[in-house]
Amino acid sequence: MVDISPPQYTYTKRGVFYFSKSVPTDLRHHYVNPRIVQSLKTKSQAQARYASQKLLSRLDDYWLSLRLKEIEIPAAHLLRHAPSQNPESVLPTIVDALELYHRIKGENRKKTFFTHSKRSVNYLIQSIGCRSLDQYSSADAASFRDWLRNRGLSTGSIQRNFTSIKAMVSFTINELGLDCRNPFSGVYLAPETDTQKRQPLSVEQIRTLQRHCYEKDDDVTWLVALISDTGMRLAEAAGLMMKDLILDSPHPHVVVTPYPHRSLKTKASERIIPLVGASLWAAQRLSENADYDFCFPRYTNKRRCNSNSASAAINKWVKSIAGEDIVIHGLRHSFRDRLRAVEAPSDLIDQLGGWSLQTVGQSYGNGYAIAHLFNWIKKVEL
Repeated sequence: MVDISPPQYTYTKRGVFYFSKSVPTDLRHHYVNPRIVQSLKTKSQAQARYASQKLLSRLDDYWLSLRLKEIEIPAAHLLRHAPSQNPESVLPTIVDALELYHRIKGENRKKTFFTHSKRSVNYLIQSIGCRSLDQYSSADAASFRDWLRNRGLSTGSIQRNFTSIKAMVSFTINELGLDCRNPFSGVYLAPETDTQKRQPLSVEQIRTLQRHCYEKDDDVTWLVALISDTGMRLAEAAGLMMKDLILDSPHPHVVVTPYPHRSLKTKASERIIPLVGASLWAAQRLSENADYDFCFPRYTNKRRCNSNSASAAINKWVKSIAGEDIVIHGLRHSFRDRLRAVEAPSDLIDQLGGWSLQTVGQSYGNGYAIAHLFNWIKKVEL
């Protein structure tokens, strides 16, 4: 016989089937209405029967998960990191916050964005445990700070970890409209006094370094030489493509532009820098040996620019020539000092170095022309 009884938990209105089920008493505080009513959007009894069974099954699973969240944590007294507040919290955990932070804010971000934030959360879980956001207290945050210090992290590293944790917790609270505070805000962090300032190279040190570049004459020394008279950041130079070197011009120059394999630090970093001295020599040597689209295929391919690898190898060589306290980034500091010494305008210096604009007025117009930039940079050629 054909079953003509209406599907369970359904009724019809104008021939359309509706699902109707009362919310269990112990779960009604989660809902704004005590009964769930939802159109099944069908006039077919067979389809309505199937849809209502599926809907009921999903509801039963969800209600079970709500009940499990609300029961007291089994053997909570045995936990190494038992929360001191809100033990029955159902808010997202710090791992949930990390996942949301990565999913929404991670678009077009570098790999370091994900690795740094994940490392910070792993540190927090190791020191205090994985909890709901409202289960962390200010005392827990202070304990986390002390744990990082005892682990041997520098003041700067502790600050960076706290900055990462604070950012993702604040983002999750605001994004989901949670009714809790950020316990990692307001925790005292000692000022960063253990950072050694990068030292600029003296003119004599730069001359010595450039002389060794001419003598060694390989791709690594071309990279160093290219930076020495342009002040480029290491990643900017290592990620250059051959088409960025414009040598058949009255004013030879390099174009610093973003690529999928290498982004730029700021919008102001996108610029043109005239080539003179050792930097012009390096660009010419690269052009003469152009076997690839990339200037430095040792460090760069279509997927990424491995500037960390370049930094490790180059700094070791630079230290052996210029001194143990010298690193490749010191050439960028020296570049600014050299331009100051010839009394170049500050906004021109910012344009050449790709430093962020200091005033709104600096963003007006197209900036200094290549010929003007070339005249000033010639004054610092060694």
